[in-house]
Amino acid sequence: MPGTAQAHDYLAPIVIGVTGHRDLVDEEVEPLAERISAFYAELQRRFPDTPLLLMSALAEGADRLAARVALDAGVGVQAVLPMPAARYRDDFSTDDSKRDFDALCQRAEVIEMPTTKKQQHDIAEPGHARSLAYANAGMFISAHCHILLALWDGVPSHSLGGTSQIIYFQHYDRLPGVAESVPRSSLFLTDDESDLVYHVTCTRRDHHDPQAMAPLEVSWFTTDPDAPRMPQMPQRYTRVFARADDYNRDIRRHLERGGAPLSTESAPPATVTRAAAQRIRDHFDVADYLANHYQRQVHFALAGIYSIAVLAGLTFILYSEVAGLEPLVFPFIAFLLTGMLIGAVARRREWYRKYLDYRVLAEGLRVQYYWAIAGVHGEGHSKFAYDNFLRQRDMELGWIRNVMRVAGTLSDAQPVTMDHAGLEFAIQNWIGAPGSAGQLDYYGKQARARTRANRLTDLTSRACLWSGVAVAVVLALYVQDMQEGLQSSLSVLMGVLPLIAGVAEVYTQRKADRELAKQYRFMEHVFANARRRLGEATNDTERREVLQGLGDAALSEHAEWILVRRERQPEPTSL
Repeated sequence: MPGTAQAHDYLAPIVIGVTGHRDLVDEEVEPLAERISAFYAELQRRFPDTPLLLMSALAEGADRLAARVALDAGVGVQAVLPMPAARYRDDFSTDDSKRDFDALCQRAEVIEMPTTKKQQHDIAEPGHARSLAYANAGMFISAHCHILLALWDGVPSHSLGGTSQIIYFQHYDRLPGVAESVPRSSLFLTDDESDLVYHVTCTRRDHHDPQAMAPLEVSWFTTDPDAPRMPQMPQRYTRVFARADDYNRDIRRHLERGGAPLSTESAPPATVTRAAAQRIRDHFDVADYLANHYQRQVHFALAGIYSIAVLAGLTFILYSEVAGLEPLVFPFIAFLLTGMLIGAVARRREWYRKYLDYRVLAEGLRVQYYWAIAGVHGEGHSKFAYDNFLRQRDMELGWIRNVMRVAGTLSDAQPVTMDHAGLEFAIQNWIGAPGSAGQLDYYGKQARARTRANRLTDLTSRACLWSGVAVAVVLALYVQDMQEGLQSSLSVLMGVLPLIAGVAEVYTQRKADRELAKQYRFMEHVFANARRRLGEATNDTERREVLQGLGDAALSEHAEWILVRRERQPEPTSL
């Protein structure tokens, strides 16, 4: 069971990528370091429950300056090397520079971008292949960071993989000459959270371009056509990071209380276990744990409020229909206030919103995990599992994509392509078969259980409603012949039965049980089709294509689910 010492392993950091010039002016180094330090400190102040992580290629100049300041500030460093470290060291001409590089690598988590034997041969000497490797590392950092820290003179450049090009890639997800034809969809015109740049202007040694901006100025630089540069982080990005900070606060709180994010997924055998996939699974475990926790909170609140509504209704009917029970006005008021208090607490603590957000995050991470195990990965330089997830409407949900960026960094850097054992593990444990572990069996059981619950609720509601009608008919026909006590009892019953029917119906609507039953039946059908198509596949490439399509369908369905449910968030006054 994780304790406080292990909470950090589950947190989702704000990832800062760095790009910048190698040839910084000596007299500007210290002022630049001060501005970088202030930048880190401001993020730590505004989002205190979220750790920071710097991604740097550790090239000379800006990359290393940002890394040294980060380590001094207690910020973790992830070194993304464009090629194997031994080969990369050749890029540094002096022994001091090589020792500095080695020292920084020892204090960082090192990720080496994969290269083929041919690529290793091609990058042995300076030239296009080596520049392309640097560009690929820069694009990878941009695609996986939440903020790009740019130490840049502001001069546009066509230098392959240069600072100007990486900033352009951060803004537009394409790089001239390298990533020209990035896959597009209608969503590429929507706002997202991945274009944020923190620009610190600097001077380049021996480069005196008249277009250069005044040195040592700072600004937030985005693709906003009206205000591309702002002195403060734009509010829409602040909300994204605030949501992630709230999520990390929940992780800390629940782990400190002894909560254990035990995995609901089967552990892969040692032959297919990978640190990259394990990191995704760790994030899935805690997201799934929190989603289940807040789902229970929501159901508790709904059940409590609607039970209190029935009691309040019964109390009011007794108060109005039975003589001598006037003091019942006090418990009636108490019931109303209690129901409103539960609703207000649920709203203030955002139980409903957190349940939806954390559930969708967990389902996104589930897809990401099995894709990593099976060797299913995106195409191009920045097309990964999270790219278009949840971009249909609400940019605030971008914090979920940010968590997925963190979780998938290692698996995206070193994707698995040829591993039959991992593919089979994903098929058997993600999809499964009827009667066995897996999402196919889960959705089938849930669909049947929700359908039975809906039928029972409908029967109960109709029985209460028609019983109330029957009592009303009896009262209408025989009221003159009834004793006063029997008349009062039937009058109370006539009011209570339709009340129970109405509350049961509203409770079912608030829980969206009917919509969930439809979703479960749809997903059962999707997984059954995937199982059938896998049976028809003749090779592992076709099987991975099926898993790719299955994951895309699951992500789309969960995105639709949260958008519909968020619009139906109950208000305390309406519960």
